[in-house]
Amino acid sequence: MKIISALLFASIALVQSAVTAQTPAPAKPHPAPIAKPAAPIAKPAAPTPAGCVKLPALSPKIPALPAGSPCAKPLYTITITPPVKLTDLSPMEDPGLREALNIQLPETITLSYIDSKVGTGALIAPRKFYTIKYTGYLVDGAKFDASDNHPENGGTFTFQQGPQGPENKRAVVLGMDTGLDGMKVGGKRRLIIPWELAYGATAHLSIPAKSDLIFDIELISQSDPTPPQPAANSGQVGFGSGSSTAAPATGAPAPATTAPATAPATTAPPQPAAPKP
Repeated sequence: MKIISALLFASIALVQSAVTAQTPAPAKPHPAPIAKPAAPIAKPAAPTPAGCVKLPALSPKIPALPAGSPCAKPLYTITITPPVKLTDLSPMEDPGLREALNIQLPETITLSYIDSKVGTGALIAPRKFYTIKYTGYLVDGAKFDASDNHPENGGTFTFQQGPQGPENKRAVVLGMDTGLDGMKVGGKRRLIIPWELAYGATAHLSIPAKSDLIFDIELISQSDPTPPQPAANSGQVGFGSGSSTAAPATGAPAPATTAPATAPATTAPPQPAAPKP
């Protein structure tokens, strides 16, 4: 009996050993993978605001406008399309044929502005007399004139807007004459005038030929009758080089040169007559 019990216990022990040997050891947990930092999401480039125009490269010498000023917008754009067009050009033709025939591509001229301050006075009206303060720059930053350079005129400049007289003469260059539209008295504006709407292909005092002009303007007032002129108002006023070149004894405002062939024919010729007091 004792022998049987011993054998039974031995069998049970062998079975337990076999079961233990067949049971797999618990798997060691794998370390959690190190999460890679997420790649930064690239911000889309800010789109150009609708209605804004690209300006010529301006020198940092030109004073920056106040923070928050809007982008430059067009007052108007002139598109000049040549009367001759070359069409149905065979690929067998010389690529330089267009140049050989002197056919020009369409040209656009845009008068642009930035209102750095909106005035609270009356909305500007055509054909009135405008009194302004101004500073004029070339795109390279050179300041060619300013109303403050003319204390004999009280540091301001007055001109009548629009073509005047039977010859449709204008007191100032076309870009200035038409560039104040939409302003209110007390407002400040930067005008970017292309050379075709300024002095054209002809040099004017210190302004080289084909020069785009930048004007910072403050509209002081507008009036119907001829404003009183200062007694010493006999010098070349504004839009020149600030020199003492004599103007007509009547104190005519800054003259505009004859426009180039690409500008509208209404641009004034030199030395318009002064408005009668």
